[in-house]
Amino acid sequence: MIKTGDKAPDFTLVTLGSEGPELFTLSEQLGSANIVLLFVPMAFTSVCTDEFCDITQGLSAYEDLDAKVIGVSGDSPFAQQAWAEKEGIKLPLLSDYEHKVAADYGIAYEQFLPEANLIMGGVAKRSAFVIDKAGVVRYAEVQDHPKDLPNFDAIKETLKSL
Repeated sequence: MIKTGDKAPDFTLVTLGSEGPELFTLSEQLGSANIVLLFVPMAFTSVCTDEFCDITQGLSAYEDLDAKVIGVSGDSPFAQQAWAEKEGIKLPLLSDYEHKVAADYGIAYEQFLPEANLIMGGVAKRSAFVIDKAGVVRYAEVQDHPKDLPNFDAIKETLKSL
């Protein structure tokens, strides 16, 4: 797993913008703002929806801390767009459809919800990373249970220190 002090692995993922599919490359975003990278297991699930709706309601607090919040899931960008429209989610959503970024960050489940016998390897664990303008991870939190949320107060405290 990526830890505090590590250089954040670069990636390029697809998002749906107003003009259609767009590429988002992490390294191209560095320098202008700190990045709060939030991984969630799946669109349209209750905890993921609550998390991103709550973040949407508080986006100005992150902007005031010179941070841009980015959501990542393994869903297709089209499913993410439908989810965002249905729920009013306003943060950019990136599609890690092949689960490569989750693997690169060391946060992929080997088997998602094994107690339910779901054979869904590669799904991202609910995780939060604060990446500074230089691309260094300043906060890293990975939840083993998909219903557990990151500590958003600690994330904001980290941003205040940057």
